[in-house]
Amino acid sequence: MKKKLLFIMPSLTSGGGERSLVTLLNKIDFDLYSVDLFLLMHEGLFVEFVPKEVRIIPLPDTYHMFSLPLLQSLWKLVSKGNGKLAYNRLMFTFRNRNLKNVALREQYNWKYISKSLENIKGNYDVAIGFLEKTATYICVDKVDSAARKIGWVHIDYDQLGMDPVFDQAYFDKLDQIVTVSQECATVLESRFPEQKEKVNVIYNIVSPTFINSMADQHHEELFEKEENQIVILSIGRLHYQKNFVIAIESCKKLIDRGYNISWNIIGDGEERERLLALIKEYNLENHFKLLGLKSNPYPYIKQADIYSQTSRFEGKSIAIDEAKILNKPIIVTNFSTAKDQITHGIDGMIVEMNSDAIADEIEKMIINAELRTKLTTNLASLQLGTEDEINKFYELINR
Repeated sequence: MKKKLLFIMPSLTSGGGERSLVTLLNKIDFDLYSVDLFLLMHEGLFVEFVPKEVRIIPLPDTYHMFSLPLLQSLWKLVSKGNGKLAYNRLMFTFRNRNLKNVALREQYNWKYISKSLENIKGNYDVAIGFLEKTATYICVDKVDSAARKIGWVHIDYDQLGMDPVFDQAYFDKLDQIVTVSQECATVLESRFPEQKEKVNVIYNIVSPTFINSMADQHHEELFEKEENQIVILSIGRLHYQKNFVIAIESCKKLIDRGYNISWNIIGDGEERERLLALIKEYNLENHFKLLGLKSNPYPYIKQADIYSQTSRFEGKSIAIDEAKILNKPIIVTNFSTAKDQITHGIDGMIVEMNSDAIADEIEKMIINAELRTKLTTNLASLQLGTEDEINKFYELINR
C-alpha cells in the first residue's frame, strides 16, 4: 500500500523554498507515495509545475471570506452569521498595522488566521510543513491524523527576528525538523538545544539536467543589452533580507566609474516601490531594472555575464546553486551561510556586505577576464546537482 504524504505550503507564488518544494514533488516516486498538497493560495508562479499526481486540497469558504479585503471580509462574515470570525479578521488587521516585523506578524497572527481554517481530514503517514512559521503551525494545529509530523526551516533562524518562545511550543510537537544547510542546523541546535536530536539537514534539490534544458528554451536576447554592456543578474524577493538597496548603490558607483552595466533583478515583493524610488533618485532607470517574476529564470542566468547575491542572510540559496550549474561568475556578500555554497576564489567570490566592496569586486571581474574564465572553468569541472538528496528524504519519512 502506498504511504500517504501531506505537504503544507502557504503559496507557490515565488521564492527559493517554493521552488525547492516543486522540485521535490517532481522527484517523488508516485508508485510508492500518494501525495496531497495544502496551499493557502491556489494561484502562483510555480503552481503549473506541480505534478498531476498531486492532489491540491480545496480551501474552506471561511478562509476565502477571511482573505478578502477588510470591509468585504467583515460584511461577508457578518452576513453569514459568523461574528466571531469577523472579530478575528478585525484583530488580524489591527495586529498587522501595529507590528513592523513581518516575521512576528506572521507568528502572532496565526491565532486569528487559524480560526478561518478547518482541520485537514485524512489519515496521513507523514505531514510536512515545508516552510517555517505558518506551514509548520498548520501542520501541528490543523492536521487531524498523521503518524509523524515534520517541520522545514529554509533560513538562518536567528536572522528574521522571530519569537523563539512562540516556535518552541510547535517544535515540541514535531517529530523531526529539517533544514537546508549545516550552518542553519547549527543555529537551530543552538537556539533550541532541547530539539537537537530532531534536526536533520536535507539540501534543496537542484537538477543540472532540468536547469540546462530550461535554460535552452529561449535563444532571443532577453536583456536588450547595448553593445559591450556588462549584464549583472540577481534573483530574489524584493525584501529586506535580499538587501537590494546596496545592489543599487553598487550600480551607481560602477556607473560613476565609467562602466556600462545593466543590473537586473528577477523577483517581486514589498520593497518594490522603495527600490524604484532609489533607482530614480540615482538616475539609474537605464542601468538597474526590476524584471518582476519569471517562471523560467534560467535563460536569464545563462545570458548574464555575472551573477550577484547581495543578501543579508540566506539558508541555502537555490539561485546561487543554479548560477553555479550554469557556470556563471558569482559574487556574494559574506552572509552567515555563504561559505556553505561558495569557496572564495575557486567557484565564486565572497565580499563584505557593503556597496564599495561589491562594486570593487564587480570592477575587478569586468577588468580581469582571466578571473572570470578561472571561475567558469572551475564550475564546469564540478559535479553539481543534489538529486541524491531525495534519498535522504525517503530515509526520513520511512523511519
